[in-house]
Amino acid sequence: MKFYISTTGIKRVTISNSSGGGGEGSKGAVVAATGAAAARGRLTSRTLLPVVLVLGIVLPFLFVRAAFLVLESASASSSCSSPLDCIGWRLFSGGDTSQKLREELTRALMEVKDGNSVEGGIKGSLESFNELVKEMTSKQQDIKAFAFKTKAMLLGMEQKVHSAKKRELMYWYLASRGVPKSVHCLCLKLAEEYAVNAMARSRLPPPEHVNRLSDTSFHHVVLLTDNVLAASVVISSTIENAANPEKLVFHIVTDKKTYTPMHAWFAINSLKSAAVEVKGLHQYDWSQEVNVGVKQMLEIHRLIWSHYYNNLKEEDFEYEGENKNCLEALSPSCLSLMNHLRIYTPELFPHLKKIVFLDDDVVVQHDVSSLWTLDLNGKVVGAVVDSWCGENCCPGRKYKDYLNFSHPIISSNLDPDRCAWLSGMNVFDLEAWRRTNITTSYHKWLKLSLNSGLTLWQPGVLPPTLLAFEGHVHPIDPLWHVAGLGYRSSSAHGEILEAAAVLHFTGPAKPWLEIGSPES
Repeated sequence: MKFYISTTGIKRVTISNSSGGGGEGSKGAVVAATGAAAARGRLTSRTLLPVVLVLGIVLPFLFVRAAFLVLESASASSSCSSPLDCIGWRLFSGGDTSQKLREELTRALMEVKDGNSVEGGIKGSLESFNELVKEMTSKQQDIKAFAFKTKAMLLGMEQKVHSAKKRELMYWYLASRGVPKSVHCLCLKLAEEYAVNAMARSRLPPPEHVNRLSDTSFHHVVLLTDNVLAASVVISSTIENAANPEKLVFHIVTDKKTYTPMHAWFAINSLKSAAVEVKGLHQYDWSQEVNVGVKQMLEIHRLIWSHYYNNLKEEDFEYEGENKNCLEALSPSCLSLMNHLRIYTPELFPHLKKIVFLDDDVVVQHDVSSLWTLDLNGKVVGAVVDSWCGENCCPGRKYKDYLNFSHPIISSNLDPDRCAWLSGMNVFDLEAWRRTNITTSYHKWLKLSLNSGLTLWQPGVLPPTLLAFEGHVHPIDPLWHVAGLGYRSSSAHGEILEAAAVLHFTGPAKPWLEIGSPES
């Protein structure tokens, strides 16, 4: 018997018998076959570990990739006969599937961009995104149907949001412009106080201050108002910030129904330093000519307001910033006698020479005594023309915002981009006013508007006043008067508001109302 062992490794063992026989030969073959099988087993075990490692890396990636493709194929079923087909051509297509899906969705949106077809389905559009997902998954609709339903749903929601904003804006304006219950009750209580309390009926101003009413050496401030609380804010803020409050004389003109509450308020809350006069319109003894002129003026303004109101469209109230003039034109102040009477200021105060006119929605926060020493260069009114933002800068306050430049009478005489001067805090030289025909010109413009179909300007006090005072305005420093407050947002910066002498709340939110600016 012979043993043979290979020197390069135990790859083969041969056992042979020299005498050889059939049985012994077969034994050698069996041993050789067993060695070969063992060698094959050793070769398989050596390659098994790398294969397992490779599969451990590749299989999770393939599993995740297949899961994503199944989801993508569900949303792109319109372009594939089945999800398996989509998986087959996308399995190794890389990261461009999202781009293709985006292009397909864009194409579907462009196909349904027709406003008529989409708006036709708004009424039956879905109410929420959850309903949209539920319907799309249950009915297995294609991506074009998804785009159509999504767009209809978004348009429907957008219309609801716009409608809600319009209603909210209108309600806010109405609530702000209406007479609050607290103010109304205040007037009733003061009227009762006037009837039962002798102090509430005491003379205004006191006898020792009566001579100040026509003394031109004093600083005369005029208010035309029927709002007791507003007048109190104006007067108290002016006195509080005045360097010499004892030189101030306030002239309050009000209507007959507000006279007793107004008188009672300032009689009970007397001001020791300044003099206050309260006078009702029923106490004036005007000529027949003035009475007729006032009635005609009010009637024409009422006709202009009615014509404007009847021709308003729903889209005029879409956005507060762009169309707030439409809401302002519907304000009750556009028909207020007290607002329109300012054109008769020289007749109201025949013995005064120079006055400062204040609206009842201003707050004075600095001394204004130097206004009476301003040189108006022969002009009738001193007013802010250019705003704090610079020369010819007056957003929302140009002539085109008040006047109708599509009418040749307006467009042939005025520049639409010219800044309108601010009313509400003005210095009037009444002597210069009496030398002009401003009041007569005012009435001529009213009659011209009546004969032109009531379309020359929007309702309000300022438009015809701009026309009547043309050429009689002297510009003053913008920091004397900052207007445009009382809206949801203001363009004026904090430092401008602090430096301004007079803040004018021209918007519906007044500083003395509980429904003032929500941010405050």
